[in-house]
Amino acid sequence: MVLPLVKLGTLVLKTLSKPIAAKLKQQAAFHPKFRQKIISMAQANHRMTTTMQRRIYGHSTDVEIRPLNEEKAVQAAVDLIGELFVFTVAGAAVIFEVQRSSRSEARKEAIRKQELEELRQRDQNLAVEVELLKQKLVEIEQLAKGRGLSGLFKMKPAQTEIDKSAAV
Repeated sequence: MVLPLVKLGTLVLKTLSKPIAAKLKQQAAFHPKFRQKIISMAQANHRMTTTMQRRIYGHSTDVEIRPLNEEKAVQAAVDLIGELFVFTVAGAAVIFEVQRSSRSEARKEAIRKQELEELRQRDQNLAVEVELLKQKLVEIEQLAKGRGLSGLFKMKPAQTEIDKSAAV
């Protein structure tokens, strides 16, 4: 019962993170200090990706890279922030799910070990009981031979395979 609720909760969290990310993107574009920070972050990201693309395609990396205009930089930065937020929420949900699953497996393993230990203990107890029964059987056989139990029932003693082979 808990498993479907947890899965449903993580799905709801992932679904709700998208509108929250959109609202975060909207607010980030209008806050002045944050706007300057994300513009510089977007420009740095633009320079880095352009340089990597030029290296991949074998073009010269010595040329000056033109910066993005302010609106494109803001848009690129808020898109990146939104995606990072959604990715972070999804990553946290995955980590939570893995930890929960790990704890569940650990509990199952502990139960299996306990059951195995109980079976071992039961096996040992049965082995001890078998030994006691063997000892009692030997004592009963010795008493039967000593008292002549067959004489009490007015029967001839039964010949065993060992007795037959000894007679031959």
